[in-house]
Amino acid sequence: MLQTIEKSLEKEGLSQRDLSELLVRLLDYGVICRDESQIEQQLYDRYLRLEELVGDYLTMLGIRIQHDRRFQFVRLFPPGAQVPGMVDDPQNTGAQAFRSRLNQNEVALILVLRAQYDKALREGMVDEQGCVMVSLEALSIAMKNLLKRTLPENLTDRKALFRRLKQLRLVQIANDEQLSDSDMWLKVRPMIMSYVSDQVLSELMEEEGEEQEQAESGAAVTSPESDSAETAESESEEEADDDSDADETANDEAAEVSADADEQGANSTAAEAEDSAQAESEESAQEIDEASEELVASVNDTEQETAADAKQPASLFGE
Repeated sequence: MLQTIEKSLEKEGLSQRDLSELLVRLLDYGVICRDESQIEQQLYDRYLRLEELVGDYLTMLGIRIQHDRRFQFVRLFPPGAQVPGMVDDPQNTGAQAFRSRLNQNEVALILVLRAQYDKALREGMVDEQGCVMVSLEALSIAMKNLLKRTLPENLTDRKALFRRLKQLRLVQIANDEQLSDSDMWLKVRPMIMSYVSDQVLSELMEEEGEEQEQAESGAAVTSPESDSAETAESESEEEADDDSDADETANDEAAEVSADADEQGANSTAAEAEDSAQAESEESAQEIDEASEELVASVNDTEQETAADAKQPASLFGE
């Protein structure tokens, strides 16, 4: 077997030390990203040349390899591990070799990073390397909304948390001294998708949706005081409506009474005017009758005097 390995290495112009360095790095970190550093760039390019040889060696140990050529990273999974997007290995079910457990803070942060990555993926906010930029403030808010947890307040604990995720190549941080600044931005790598399956993410989002619905339904339920206030307000509005209706009715009645009074006044004025005119006409007629009688009497007296004068003889000498 060693002779076969040496022949393969000779074809590539590499030594056993080069192979050993690559295998130790993979088994130690579990992942190699070409854009992480110059060392990992060299190791990733070396893996491309020795991919078949490395695969044969690790398969004997029950270790599975995930090689993403698009985003240029290689990641190892221990025997019996359940990997999203990969078929389970029935031969190594239940094996615990090469496994390292994550603490609660690391698991919580990985879940939130997966949710933030999925959100940015739906919005098309992914760069050419498949990475997503997330601010520390947005990450803190998402952790509080999804898991009701917060990031460690102590800067040392926070650095240790993000250093662990950086070692797993899940995030990329330019300067961990800025982890206390909420305006700091970090880069989430696409490897996060292999840590949290879509099923786990959907269950997490469903729980958040149910909590939001409960909060909204709780906010919709009003207290007895608010109910009484609303009832009093509605009653006051009804009383105000009744008062306005009564005012309108009173105004209508007053308008009707005023109209009747005006009509009666007009009728009485017309009647008085008619009576006055009738009285004046009667007085005029009476005056005319009296004048006619006086004129008739005057004519009769004149006629009588004329007749008396006609009976006496006229005197030739005066009297």
